[in-house]
Amino acid sequence: MTEDDKDIVKQTAAAGVGAGVGTAGGASVGVLELAASGSVTALSAGVVIGVGALAGALLGLAGYRAYQRVKSKQATPEK
Repeated sequence: MTEDDKDIVKQTAAAGVGAGVGTAGGASVGVLELAASGSVTALSAGVVIGVGALAGALLGLAGYRAYQRVKSKQATPEK
């Protein structure tokens, strides 16, 4: 496995963890909020959970990429 392959696996893992966290957040916060207003349907609950999962995946991936940038700047000495 090359270094590029390993980096892709790490990015996928970060997005997967973020999606899991986003799903849990979407399920707990969004669905409970919709239930309080009395407008929960299977479709609206699914949309809230899906949006949470997507947002979590994107944030997880963005966080990993930001970490990689900081890590690479520390490894490269400035001239």
